Amino acid sequence: MSASVYIHPIGFVSGPQAEDGAAIRLAGSMVYASRFALVVRDEGKAVARRLFGARGFEEVVAGLDSTLASEAERQWANLQKVHAPIELGERTIRLDQPQIMGVLNVTPDSFSDGGEFLEKPEAGRAYAAAMLESGAAIIDIGGESTRPGAAATWEGDEKDRVLPAVEYCASMGAAISVDTRRAGVLEAALQAGAHIANDVSALRYDPRSAELVASMKCPVILMHAPGSGDDLHEGGDYDDVVSDVFDFLRLARDRAIAGGIAEDRIMLDPGIGFGKTLADNLALINALPLFHALGSPLLLGVSRKRMIGALSNEEAAHQRLGGSIALAMKGMDAGIHMLRVHDVKETVQARNVWRGMRDAALTDFAQLPMD
Repeated sequence: MSASVYIHPIGFVSGPQAEDGAAIRLAGSMVYASRFALVVRDEGKAVARRLFGARGFEEVVAGLDSTLASEAERQWANLQKVHAPIELGERTIRLDQPQIMGVLNVTPDSFSDGGEFLEKPEAGRAYAAAMLESGAAIIDIGGESTRPGAAATWEGDEKDRVLPAVEYCASMGAAISVDTRRAGVLEAALQAGAHIANDVSALRYDPRSAELVASMKCPVILMHAPGSGDDLHEGGDYDDVVSDVFDFLRLARDRAIAGGIAEDRIMLDPGIGFGKTLADNLALINALPLFHALGSPLLLGVSRKRMIGALSNEEAAHQRLGGSIALAMKGMDAGIHMLRVHDVKETVQARNVWRGMRDAALTDFAQLPMD
């Protein structure tokens, strides 16, 4: 194993004025970072860690060999990369503030809605409409349960579940992503009006998926999960979960680009809850700013996750709103571009208040006299 480098943003300010300009805007978001840690790993272990400020990068990188220096320079540029809006049919999704993706599960055993939207399409239609009216930028439709121990879904059944939901969401003019790892389901959904492939296997499960995404030129979300077969949770053993997930997503992105998928159509998801312990999930959430160094917009799915119950009296999924909002706010503070949530109205309200505070912070320092 060769050595590898990682640049972690570790210090944050309300705006560049707070540090007289010595802060970077993180991945085009409303978050500013002023302090960083450059970590070098070798043979699976951290062997060096150097701290630096926003104006100290050149000095730190000068001490690295040429290969590591080149990768560090790439990551440093990625941390400051401004991501273009996503064009989805008639909708344009800007990535300069956190956007909200609303979840619409059409499975018989959904942990969040108990299969209501599969059994009652009119309820699913009304729920999707309410999410759009509440401010959801995208509706994410899923027809297969990916919880631990769930049985694999036959492709025909998944199509029968997903396509009616795609059609009624498309009739509302919604931007639609399809949460599937099967190329046949994805192709049919795109033809029915969907726009984004949300692949929890990072295009590994179905060998046809990468070629389809490349040919259809649709945006794709690549998520980390340790398993590549039916059980996505299998094999979750990590030397260092943060670095290992980072490396996985870097390879997944590079494979996608090599397969003909445009880099600017790729979004990455660290896969909270997939093949990870509570400690793993907490480590990833605390290290979210690092993943901007990969150079792609980031999606975070933490809504109603099992970890919330583990931290709060084992509350059931429908009782996890407070924890979901807390984790969403953590994602916002990390510069996450897209939040996948069940409780759209409440999360949009939290985002709007968060943005108001961020906007105000950018002008606060203008009121202070300069020395």
